[in-house]
Amino acid sequence: MLLSFRRRLSKLSSDTILSKPFLAGLAFAMIAASVSAPASAGSLNTKPQILALSETPAGEEEEINPAQVPLPGPLRQVPTETYRAPGAEAPADNGAVERDITRPHISPDGKIPEISYDYSKLPQPVQDTRKKILDIAKAGKIDALKPLLGDGGENSPLLSLGEYDGTPLEFLKSLSGDSNGQELLAILVDLLESGYAHLDAGTPSEVYVWPYFFAYPLDKLDDRQMVELYQLITAGDFEEMKGVGAYIFYRLGITPDGSWKFFVAGD
Repeated sequence: MLLSFRRRLSKLSSDTILSKPFLAGLAFAMIAASVSAPASAGSLNTKPQILALSETPAGEEEEINPAQVPLPGPLRQVPTETYRAPGAEAPADNGAVERDITRPHISPDGKIPEISYDYSKLPQPVQDTRKKILDIAKAGKIDALKPLLGDGGENSPLLSLGEYDGTPLEFLKSLSGDSNGQELLAILVDLLESGYAHLDAGTPSEVYVWPYFFAYPLDKLDDRQMVELYQLITAGDFEEMKGVGAYIFYRLGITPDGSWKFFVAGD
């Protein structure tokens, strides 16, 4: 660039070369050319900066990929407490294992419990209590359960694995999706018209439980039983229960003397 500039300069007249304004401008042009030329040459040889895919340019915020944001869990969460596996019950004072009859009771060795659909085989007190609850539930009047629910004392059925406020009747109404408690009554009907299991016969923990899924290994249910199960729960519920290892939706228990012992959900 400087060489071609000098060649053009030699063709100019001597009068022009000797003029002071021209010499001053020439000097400025030559200085500017000598400074900018190396910089321009250097910029041509500079390699573009390549950022790794994981890098973010300084001063710029990293963009969040919506696909990487975890989605919320399902709205319906059936488990309410940590599952206690069968055999983990605390021993009683006499050294014998006392089982919490409201908890899922799956035999560790996969033993199938005694199940039945024949309500006539139930002890008469159990038949009577079942019929009372079923008749009230089918009538759609939850207030009529009050005599069976009691005041929440020792003789009242267990309705929650934790504490609750209010009377047993008020608590049941609060669990229902409707203000009249009829959704919960429908669940009672579905349970008491399903098959039942007879557990811990001849022991202080003896109880008749609806549905029998409460004590049945989920991985041993056949096709017919799966249809029965889906009459009570959804496929999504079943997937959650497989993770827990037991049926943990609503179940109802009555002891041989006809006492309504529990109506609970959860683990």
